[in-house]
Amino acid sequence: MNISFTRALIALSAAALLAPFVIFGGVDAASADDVPDGLSVEWQGKKPCEKLFEDAHVRVARCTFPPGAVHVCHSHPGYLSYVVSGGQGQIEDEKGIRKINVTAGALFDAPPTPWHEFANVGDTTIQYIIVERKYQAVTPVSQTACPKGTVGRSQ
Repeated sequence: MNISFTRALIALSAAALLAPFVIFGGVDAASADDVPDGLSVEWQGKKPCEKLFEDAHVRVARCTFPPGAVHVCHSHPGYLSYVVSGGQGQIEDEKGIRKINVTAGALFDAPPTPWHEFANVGDTTIQYIIVERKYQAVTPVSQTACPKGTVGRSQ
């Protein structure tokens, strides 16, 4: 790992760990019909995200999307994301479909996300480091919220 990448990962982890802790009580376990989490879904027989670290409060993952890859419909608790390598992406969620420029070095903070789908529509590999805040739980939603035919698909 290079030094700037390591520093960015440490900064992301520190930011997640230093955030105010709100532990949600009484959250029901996910049902089989709920939108799966980002580490559970596959594209072309592979999981695009790999877990790097997990404890009771956070989960850190690296997600890699070669050109044409889709991170099919999935959910997240609140999370921080650092872009390692960028390109052109497309997001679909309850707001619709939009193209985005994914810029290397960008850091963003996202609230709990009941469902979204990400596609690499460019010609470069896009890679993120994500720090999910388990203490900012997502409200489960049914897979029927997802684009037709995308939940857990293995294209």
